[in-house]
Parts: sequence; C-alpha cells; structure tokens
Amino acid sequence: MTPAATAAPPTMSHSAILKALSGLLLGMFVAILSSTVVSTSLPRIVSDLGGSQSSYTWVVTATLLALTVSTPIWGKLADLIDRKLLVQSALVVFLVGSILAGFSHSMGWLIACRAIQGVGAGGLTALVQVILSDLVSPRERGRYSGYLGAVFGVGTVAGPLLGGVITDSVGWRWCFYVGVPFALASFLVLQRTLHLPQRRKPVRLDFAGAALIAGGVSSILVWVSLAGHQFAWGSWETFALVALGAALLVAAVAVERRVKDPLIPLHLFAQRTVVLAVVASIAVGIAMFGTSVFLSQYMQLARGYSPTASGLLTIPMVVGLFTASTLIGRRVSATGRYKKYMLAGAFFLTAGLALMGTMDERTSLVELGVFMAMLGAGVGMLMQNLVLVVQNSVDPAELGAGSSLIAFFRSLGGAVGVSVLGAVLASRASTSITDGLAAAGAPAPSGGSGQVPDLASLPPAVARIVEHAYGIGIAEIFLVAAPLGLVAMAAIALMREQPLGTRSGIDIARERRVTAEAAA
Repeated sequence: MTPAATAAPPTMSHSAILKALSGLLLGMFVAILSSTVVSTSLPRIVSDLGGSQSSYTWVVTATLLALTVSTPIWGKLADLIDRKLLVQSALVVFLVGSILAGFSHSMGWLIACRAIQGVGAGGLTALVQVILSDLVSPRERGRYSGYLGAVFGVGTVAGPLLGGVITDSVGWRWCFYVGVPFALASFLVLQRTLHLPQRRKPVRLDFAGAALIAGGVSSILVWVSLAGHQFAWGSWETFALVALGAALLVAAVAVERRVKDPLIPLHLFAQRTVVLAVVASIAVGIAMFGTSVFLSQYMQLARGYSPTASGLLTIPMVVGLFTASTLIGRRVSATGRYKKYMLAGAFFLTAGLALMGTMDERTSLVELGVFMAMLGAGVGMLMQNLVLVVQNSVDPAELGAGSSLIAFFRSLGGAVGVSVLGAVLASRASTSITDGLAAAGAPAPSGGSGQVPDLASLPPAVARIVEHAYGIGIAEIFLVAAPLGLVAMAAIALMREQPLGTRSGIDIARERRVTAEAAA
C-alpha cells in the first residue's frame, strides 16, 4: 500500500478544521468581493476617467498580471517560512492597493493600484489552497473545497450587486473601500484561530527567475493588448515585444534549471498529471476571468442595464458555479473519484461558451441565464479539482510550489485571454460602430470610437448601433474561447486517476518529525 493511501488518524476534528479555516475563508471572501464589486462598476469608472476599451482591458489585465507573477513567489515562500505570516502579509498588501485605488484620478493610477491588489490576491490565491492541504487530507479536501466554492459563489454574487448599488448611490470610489473592514476582520481571526507548524528552512528566493518570468509575461501581455489597436499585428513593435518576451522566458527556463531553489520547479513538469492539469487550468482561467469581465460590458453596453441590474443578471452563472463546486466536492470526498466529474465539467464549460457565442443584444434573458448556469457549473467542477489532483501528485514538501503552479497558469491564461479577447472586442466593436454610423448617417460618439461609450449620453439611434456592436462583439469572443473547453476535456481524458491520499500536511510533517527523531 502506498504512503498516500495509508490511513492515519486525523489530528483535527471537523469543527476544529472549520475554526482554523474561518479566517482563510474570510480572507478569500475579501479578495473575491474586492474584485467582483468593481466588475459592474468598470464601465462607469472607465467612462468617468476618460479611458478607452484598451485601458478597460488593462484595468483587469494589470491585476491578473501581478497576480500571475506573484503567485509562484508566494507559493515558494509557503514551502520555506511561516504560512500564517504570509497570508496576513498578503491581506495587508491587498488592503493597501484597495485604498489607493479609491483615490484614482486617472487610468494610469487606477491600473497601478489594481496591480498592487493583484500582488495581494496572488498571495491569497496560492496560500489558501496550500494551508487547506496542511489541515485536510486529499481524500477529505473535496468536502472542504466545497466551502471555498461556497465563499467564491457568495462573494461573486454579493460583489456585483453591492458594486452596482454603491455606484448608483454614493459613487464608484466606495467600491474599493467596502472590503477594508472584512480584511481587518480576517487578519484578526487568522491571528486567533490559525495555528500551523513552524518552518525553519533557509529562504533562498529565486529573484533572477522571478524578474525574467515577470518581464517575459509582461511583454507578451503588452503585445496582445495593444496589437491591432495601437499598432499593426505585423509591425516592428509586434516583432520587438514577441522577441523580447520569448527571449526572457527562455532565459527564465535556463535559470530555473540551474538554481538550487527554483521559483517554478521544472521537474514537476515530468509528471503527466501536472502537465495535463496545467493545460486544463489555462482553459479554465480564460473562461473564468473572461466571462466575469465581458459579461458586465454586455449587460451595460449591449442591453443598457444599470450596474445594479447587470449584477443581478449574472446570478445564474454564480448559482451554477456554487452548486457544482459544493455538490461535486462532497461527491469527490465520498467516493474518492474525480475524473468523471471533471470530464462533465469540461463538457459544460465548452457547451456554455459555445451557447454564449450565439447571443446578441436581443437574446432572451431566460436563455442567457441557462447558458451562464452551464458555464458556471463547468468552472465549478474544474477549478478546485485541478488543484486537488496536483496536490495529490506532488511531494508534500512541494505543496506550495505545486499548488501555486496551477494558480499561476490559471491566472496566466486569464490574463492572456482577457487581453486577447479584449483586443478582439475592441477591433470588432470599433469596426461595427463605424460601419453602423456610416450607414445611418449619424455622427460619431464624442471621444472617438475607441473610447468606451456612455449610452445615456448618446442619441437613441446611435445608442442602438453601439448596443448591436457590443452585443455581437462580445458573443464573438465567447465563440472564440469555446474550443478551449475541448482542449480541457482532452487533457482531463488523458489523466490517470490516482487514489486520493488520506493524510493531511500536518499528519505527514508529524510522521516525518517522529521518524527523524527516532533515527537520531
């Protein structure tokens, strides 16, 4: 019998685990709430600050880029030093970014503050999963991952609704302040309830690898965000940015192969399950982040709804995610089987994206709700289980690196996906608006066709043209993303289902300590 399958008496009861998780769940709620509360407000924020469709995309991309680059750093630190201190530090960074974002006076300031938020969110994203693995065995982790899914669902529902109400009443700046009391509460609860074994490994951070990965990913994201809008796809700027990004990433691989403690341990890619989970995570990241970003634009710019109403109208997607994550998490814990549920999730993901690709500004809200529920169910079945299968496969000493690897590629897929899909939308909407105005003989909206329009300030004839442009443009980007669901399905189909371990990280650490003391 393998060590992973050997049963060991649990060190903590169910109530003790929930008590220890309470601060983590509250911290995760803060990160989700602070992100989603802004989603319905972004069209208003960008319009007020005079931003363009490109800057709209970069408000989201900056957060995802910072989250992506910082996630493996937080994950590596989690294998070296006190995880409780790390998660509290991530909360503080996120809190500072949120407060500064509330004082934004320009798009540049807002984008920079969102990047600070992304660094803190990267810590919360990586560390919550790592600490959960300390407290709970892989076999039981599906049950507790359902709680994470529930918090994700509540934060995702509450955020847009709260953001819409705040934006329509006291103003969008308060969207960045609403998470402050929750963050302070999370910090205090973590201090009182979370008690983990101390780690005394020497800290050797791979600064060179971090800098090269950050530079390479940033270059690629700048290219996909600006190409086709600020410069042509076949221009010298494209060549320079792609060449720079590729060169930096190749150098990063060389550094990671040489250093003693690499930021991203390349030997993890020798495991088939890890590689396939990475591929599927990229698809999930594009679907998860892309949907949340562009659905708000669809509701407000293609349908003319207020931020509050647009938040209400996205509830079916969140209900699908919450229900699937909770129920499937419990089934995985009860049966120890996960592959068939993940395959079903990939099917729902593909079908949901494809059906969203058929919508326009006149699509029935009932139909749209069904499409969103399918998409949410697909993400809910996949998101937590992809982390679970990797944690079940890697050495316990590398749980932080393994968990953050999946979060890194999920965030990277989301960042690249939002940038690419945003560029496609900007080009499609601009062309459609220009053609529609020319055909109708109507004047162009003030600020130019590249600027995110304010429907309330447009003449009815022009508003209808803009609504149609964004209706078909946003549908097109969902259709472009649909084949990625098939990629995720193929990757999951190729996975070998392994028995889920029955020992938590604390159990394993205790056993290794006893063995080492006996040997001494």
